[in-house]
Amino acid sequence: MRKAGDVPRIIAGWAGSLPLTAPASATRPTSDRVREALFSALAARDAIEGSRVLDLYAGSGALGLEAVSRGGTSAVLVDRSNGAAKALRENVARLRRGAPPGFDVRIVVKTVGGYLASLPAEARFDLVFLDPPYDQPDIALLGDLEALHPHLEPGAVVVVERSARGGAPAWPEGFEPDRVRSYGNTALHLLEAV
Repeated sequence: MRKAGDVPRIIAGWAGSLPLTAPASATRPTSDRVREALFSALAARDAIEGSRVLDLYAGSGALGLEAVSRGGTSAVLVDRSNGAAKALRENVARLRRGAPPGFDVRIVVKTVGGYLASLPAEARFDLVFLDPPYDQPDIALLGDLEALHPHLEPGAVVVVERSARGGAPAWPEGFEPDRVRSYGNTALHLLEAV
């Protein structure tokens, strides 16, 4: 059971302070503290404003929706769980009520692999959040990254969230590790598409 302080919310931007619904199932929402640090780093890189955002293993959609609130032009939120899909629909509807013109957020209820395999060749993203379960093997994560790479603009930023207890995997070709930051049990790996 979540404590009141564990309820995710949009931190900043036009939807700042808006509470979000988290899926009832076993998800691991990224804490406000970690999201604030992440988005400060992304803003310093000028990686948010005008970006086309992809949030894989979206859960509540907090990362993708935060990016849209802070200036991303569109977002696709992908999660296979019906519980996550329900939370995503509620959160997108909540944001839509106060959204500026042009609000463009889609929800896809599919496995990440299935979604990436179904993308048309011309689909492109500038900012991607990849937050799989911590117990997902590195080999599956690397497969996701390899399938994602053809859909990234050069210089796109990919944020991979993993447990800080494990080391960084050997990233596949086409990704340059930029930095890694640890916050308690959470490690954020920032990669750049090359």
